[in-house]
Amino acid sequence: MRLQGAHKTAAQAAGVVLLMGSLAWASVPFYNWFCRVTGFGGVPLVSADGSDVVLDQTITIRFDASVARDMPWQFHPVERTMEIRIGETGLAFYEAYNPTDRPIAGSASYNITPYEAGGFFTKIDCFCFEQQVLQPGERAQLPVTFYVDPEIVTDRDAKHVQQITLSYTFYEIELPKAQAALATPTGTDYN
Repeated sequence: MRLQGAHKTAAQAAGVVLLMGSLAWASVPFYNWFCRVTGFGGVPLVSADGSDVVLDQTITIRFDASVARDMPWQFHPVERTMEIRIGETGLAFYEAYNPTDRPIAGSASYNITPYEAGGFFTKIDCFCFEQQVLQPGERAQLPVTFYVDPEIVTDRDAKHVQQITLSYTFYEIELPKAQAALATPTGTDYN
């Protein structure tokens, strides 16, 4: 009887570990989806169009850039700050440079601070929606088009926000197959 109880306990423990592992694996994609849909956690919303309403009130947008530790690119905002009217469509540029002798693909993650402003910062178009590939020595201007939703001025938590920071971090990713096929083993010949 004791042996049967031990097997039952071991099976239950294995089931709990399997369930917890599955929940942990699914939590990141679910959380990312949730943040994109709601703007929760400082993740901006995405829209195909600009705002229909432009207020006289302005807000300062600060631009920040970084690269992951193993990403060899140089990456920075062209303009550090911009003052725009709430609801007005803004256009900002970041610059990326590949100083290496090989093509490198990158993907940018982004965040908005303060946290309360995430649901009101809306991107219309962004370099971060797609992977970027820079050839050796290539420099690129990367645009982001956005607006701050006028609803921010009536939100209990966000109405006092005077400055929003848009932050990007570039990570190196695998080259697309078409690009990788062009590179030789030394990574310097692109015929």
